[in-house]
Amino acid sequence: MEKFYLTTAIAYASRKPHFGNTYEIIMADAFARFQRMLGKDVFLCTGTDEHGQKIENLAIEAGITPQKYVDGVAGEIKGIWDLMNVKYDHFIRTTDDYHVSAVKKIFKKFYDKGDIYKGFYEGWYCTPCESFFTATQVVEGKCPDCGRPVSQAKEEAYFFKMSKYVDRLVAHIESNPGFIEPESRKKEMVNNFLKAGLQDLCVSRTSFKWGIPVDFDDKHVTYVWLDALTNYITAIGYDPDKSYDDQCEKFKHYWPANVHIIGKDILRFHTIYWPIFLMALDLPLPEKVFGHPWFNFGNDKMSKSKGNVVYADELAEAFGVDGVRYYALSEMPYNSDGSITYESVISRYNNDLANNLGNLVSRTHAMTKKYFDGAIPAPEASDALDEDLKSTVIAAVKESAELMGSYRVADSLDSIFSMLRRANKYIDETMPWALAKNEDDKPRLKTVIYNLLETIRIASVILSPYIPETAEKIFSQLGTDKTDYSTVCAFGALEAGKPLGEASTLFARIDEKKFLEEMEARRAAAEAAAAPIEEPEHEAEIGIESFAAVELRVAEIIACETVPKAKKLLKLQVDLGYEKRQVVSGIAKFYTPDELIGKKIALVCNLKPAKLCGVDSFGMLLASGEEDVKVVFLDSGAKLGDRIH
Repeated sequence: MEKFYLTTAIAYASRKPHFGNTYEIIMADAFARFQRMLGKDVFLCTGTDEHGQKIENLAIEAGITPQKYVDGVAGEIKGIWDLMNVKYDHFIRTTDDYHVSAVKKIFKKFYDKGDIYKGFYEGWYCTPCESFFTATQVVEGKCPDCGRPVSQAKEEAYFFKMSKYVDRLVAHIESNPGFIEPESRKKEMVNNFLKAGLQDLCVSRTSFKWGIPVDFDDKHVTYVWLDALTNYITAIGYDPDKSYDDQCEKFKHYWPANVHIIGKDILRFHTIYWPIFLMALDLPLPEKVFGHPWFNFGNDKMSKSKGNVVYADELAEAFGVDGVRYYALSEMPYNSDGSITYESVISRYNNDLANNLGNLVSRTHAMTKKYFDGAIPAPEASDALDEDLKSTVIAAVKESAELMGSYRVADSLDSIFSMLRRANKYIDETMPWALAKNEDDKPRLKTVIYNLLETIRIASVILSPYIPETAEKIFSQLGTDKTDYSTVCAFGALEAGKPLGEASTLFARIDEKKFLEEMEARRAAAEAAAAPIEEPEHEAEIGIESFAAVELRVAEIIACETVPKAKKLLKLQVDLGYEKRQVVSGIAKFYTPDELIGKKIALVCNLKPAKLCGVDSFGMLLASGEEDVKVVFLDSGAKLGDRIH
């Protein structure tokens, strides 16, 4: 069986990944499912990059160890990948023992081979990107990759002799046109880095400790990118102590990778440093490095500081997992940045999923139930409209596969949905409801309904890599087991006479106005909760004697009712254990009587009696807030009558 090994860039375990980060794993999963559908032995590797100065700093801020910090973030990342229905074959963490051991050996192997030497690094460093830059690469004091400020760094470090392998790498790129895609990315790497003169790469650090130690020089930890890039081979069993021929069968079977799927911002590491590391290890290079664009929020890059970050798990609450997957895969162009706004997500969801796909399935299923008691009819009378539909379907199968094979995932989906639009038009052209009125048109009606059902089946098969859960639901509604890719090469595999399954709504339309209003309300509430609290005006200081004069005791509310003609007041009966009292409190706007009965409270017992709206009150309960009052409830185990100090 032909193998297909693909990887994503491993996610940096510093923060929860936003939608732009999650897009990559969704796309990789779609490619993996597509290749599995073609019958290949697929291995999808993803994971987390868990070392570096940034993580060490974040752990210090959080007051925990770096390992505990990355354990939490890695678990969150893995949870989001799983939620997005990603079927990865291996999830590597760069803190895994086998990876740490292999990286140590790789570093020593480079050193023994003479590819690494000790020196001093002095220059510009970007902590968020864990990257070094020359003065000519820095743009107005900022990182050329992420745009954040860089700082001067000087420290003892080991360097890798990049210059030793540059000519060999250039020759490889020139003789393998598909090695870097898209083509524009290739030109950028060759012209901006290789031809401009490649400096030796710093591969160790001494200014922090959270990294894989260099065994023979414990002041140093391995530079995070040497550590991270090697995950692609350690994940499948690479042993630095063995030659390629002596590696384990798993490694020899899957390596070299068919494709590394990465973001365009880390293309330099994957198309220059990584191939050179592999050359130094005497290992073959991956077939392809595909640098996908970014997802922006509108026209701006997603950034927490800008407050425009969108998270995939939160989107899934409103649009479902397949709704999120579909948007991610359909909205990202091949070679330019994609854009996400809530308005565009709703538009894609309603127009493509609810209307085009969902409505087609719903209408066709309902007509089959109505006209043929839910049994798939056999076609009997064809005409030119049928042939046009069939040719459109078969062309879409071929075209979508070719586009997916060249990593044009959005174009591939567009080809499939064009086919679905043709099927909806076919309904309007053939008018099954009119055919059903005349018994002589029954053979024609059978053909129309069959063609629609078969079109839906074929669409579901080729959509399964993109929106797998939806595809399974449609198969269930069709009551078919003809779900293999081999069944879509020709039109007509759906078996006539079989009953359909139960109908269900695939995608319910979303009210854009209501959704956006709810989003704005949640945003405003979150902003209010996060807003800094202004220091209030304080009362004059009191001594302990004054505080001790306030008699606070534990009481339980045993009865409660509203006060007639007083919207703000509730009349409470409270039990102090040694006596019962009546208390009137202005909390009717915030609590119903049923919410209070049985609760234990802190009661001011020595407050002078008062009359509120003609009702006697003997004490006052403690509560916080002015606009949003919260009663101070005590633990259920608190003893009635006990003094509160």
